Amino acid sequence: MSTGVIIVLIVIVVGVVAAAAALALRARGATGGSGLKRRFGPEYDRTVARHDGDAKAAERELGERVQEHGSLHEQPLEPAAREQFQARWAAAQELFVDSPRQAVADVDQLLGEVAGARGFPDVAEYDKQFDALSVHHAAHVHGYRRVHRVVTARTNGTPESQAGTEEMREAMLEARALFDDLVSDDSGGSRNGNGRGGRHSIGSFNKQALKGS
Repeated sequence: MSTGVIIVLIVIVVGVVAAAAALALRARGATGGSGLKRRFGPEYDRTVARHDGDAKAAERELGERVQEHGSLHEQPLEPAAREQFQARWAAAQELFVDSPRQAVADVDQLLGEVAGARGFPDVAEYDKQFDALSVHHAAHVHGYRRVHRVVTARTNGTPESQAGTEEMREAMLEARALFDDLVSDDSGGSRNGNGRGGRHSIGSFNKQALKGS
């Protein structure tokens, strides 16, 4: 083998090793502390708080979420399915005036079904579905958590079982942002924790639908 060929092979090997190292560093940055903060935003802080301030434990959990669900590709909704989901949201919004707790339960179920239709884990696996949603819709996923807690509170006997109308209204308002993200014509999810700020519209829900409730 000539010297020239050997040199070429060495250059190729060095290039491959350098590229692999760059990819490894990029992946590490996506799941490192600063990368996780950028990706998850407020969800990062909530996870740290849930771990009693242990940032390392929170980052391990969030890193595991990214590793398990980061490669998920959201499926687009058929126009008919999107219209059906939107009609169900409108019905829940109207129901809130007379039966806020039932309306919140309907929204909780609706969010789970929309997420399932977009390719996220099935609604029957709430924890797994939530983790996947938090990876791709971090900015808005907390609304889903809030309505789900209200729904499950009676069974679990948690403080949310005493949630008043105003608290449930706020939960639905926050959940609306995630709903609009999921039914958006854009088939790609939010990857950096910033969501699609400004794309969701609460409509008259916060001003008129609850008037007098």
